Amino acid sequence: MAKSPGTPVNSEEQDAVFTVNRQWKISSFNKAAERLFGLKAKKILGKKCHDVFGTDQRVEELFSTLCPSVAAGKMVTDFNLVIKNSQTNELMAVLATAVPIPGKNKNPSGAIITFRDAIHTTVFNQLIIDSLSDGVFTVDRNWRITSFNPAAENITGWKREEAIGQFCGEVFQSSICGINCAIAQSLYGGKPVSNRSITIGDKNGQRIPISICATPLTDYEGNIIGGVETFRDISDITMLQKNLTKSYSFDAIISKSASMQQIFSILPAIALSRSNVLLLGESGTGKELVARAIFHASDRSKKPFVAVNCGALPATLLESELFGYKAGAFTDAKKDRPGRFAAAEGGTLFLDEVGDIPNSIQVKLLRVLQNKEYEPLGASTPIKADVRIITATNRDLQAMVSERTFREDLFYRLNVVKIHLPPLRERMEDIPLLIEHFIKHYGTQQDKDIVGISNQALAILMRYDYPGNIRELENIIEYSFILCGEGIIQPEHLPDTFISQQGEQASSRPGTAAVEPKTLEEVEKQTIFDALERNKWKRMATCRELGISKDTLRRKISRFNLKSRLEEKITELSRTSPGEP
Repeated sequence: MAKSPGTPVNSEEQDAVFTVNRQWKISSFNKAAERLFGLKAKKILGKKCHDVFGTDQRVEELFSTLCPSVAAGKMVTDFNLVIKNSQTNELMAVLATAVPIPGKNKNPSGAIITFRDAIHTTVFNQLIIDSLSDGVFTVDRNWRITSFNPAAENITGWKREEAIGQFCGEVFQSSICGINCAIAQSLYGGKPVSNRSITIGDKNGQRIPISICATPLTDYEGNIIGGVETFRDISDITMLQKNLTKSYSFDAIISKSASMQQIFSILPAIALSRSNVLLLGESGTGKELVARAIFHASDRSKKPFVAVNCGALPATLLESELFGYKAGAFTDAKKDRPGRFAAAEGGTLFLDEVGDIPNSIQVKLLRVLQNKEYEPLGASTPIKADVRIITATNRDLQAMVSERTFREDLFYRLNVVKIHLPPLRERMEDIPLLIEHFIKHYGTQQDKDIVGISNQALAILMRYDYPGNIRELENIIEYSFILCGEGIIQPEHLPDTFISQQGEQASSRPGTAAVEPKTLEEVEKQTIFDALERNKWKRMATCRELGISKDTLRRKISRFNLKSRLEEKITELSRTSPGEP
């Protein structure tokens, strides 16, 4: 508040305040108002404002601005005015606020008018903004930067004087410049946009991950005159997330589940051996990823990795595809053609869907495994094979051996090292991790700035049981990228099977009744309970499987009130038959 030199200011009267009635007669005038205007209260009380302040342009602007407060009962806040002191003729910038005084029949009986020193208020606000660790900048309606705080300088590498006056897109080179820009949506929609993660380019062209919030700037009448955006460098958080993901991965496989972590722990030893490996699991569980991980960790990693889907080829083609043929072996064999065993020489051959191999080829495959040699079609001499065999199937080979549809001797040759990959429904804790991985993958592939998934959409996906396993989850995220333009994947971006016609969340399988989604806490509770049941409630064994301490397990059991099925049955019987022993 402006004041004359040497004049003491009461802390309660730092704002100049006076009141008027409906006829604009002054009914009160505080000490701060006396100092601001250079007037004495006892000389002006009861007089009309125009008689006191005059009728020049500045005064007309003041009362035309504050008139709605008296005439229509509307509050007017922080209107910039220039006031002249009648004693010193000094001009002072102030922020004026008018609050209507309620009267009869809801009509205002007058107004309370407050003036605050705009210069000192602005300077104080600027000091606050300059002291923030978050970057802050403002733009006008033409997208030109009008302010730029020191933190914005530090994050972007641009100096304030370089940035001010430039278009914001030229300075920030944001990954969502244009109609999807947060500050643009804030200006056009008139509402704040908060907590959006994007990337920007600094002055040297380096990409920086940031979290942003944007809100429109309005004048005293509510007209949008620009926008303000705050942003925070989240490079450290992004790096931490990457390191966390690394700790839950082996090669290209991502999982934090206890069962998969156990597989991760033995894969290096398996990779360094020369034994044949049999991968079992449902379709879409990542059997080929595991095969490639074993290959990359082995001493054969510099040699070829050759994959063959045995179920995709008929028997006549599969034999020549695996072993090759000589010229003249059949009508169209014009010249020699090496097979997949020859292509994988010195490396690894991955035979997917090995359970679909017909009996005639099973015999030839057995010979390769036993004698390390094979004969191409039409050949009279065998060829030596230095190839490691990794096989995979979603079928029950043991049952097929019993049914005599798969050779027992071949089965035991393949089944030297057996790895069973659990379906996704048994490792639900991996879903958020996998979703994050697929969002990053498709964000890069499709050049879209989609940074995550909403809690509501995640809850829906956590309830589904994924008959197609990880492959199906990946397809769901790819589909969501089609409908989601940028920002966060919402429930409406998921496939139609997840949303009922009433807008409720989908069930665990398409076509079934909709159910409430599981929360992450419910998934954690179920995971711990299942581990306890598997280990017959032996706590140390459960701790080892889950990779948690005994104290943590004890707290979780207490928190979730977990009981074994036997305890629950005893409790149930005691309730139904309280009088029996």
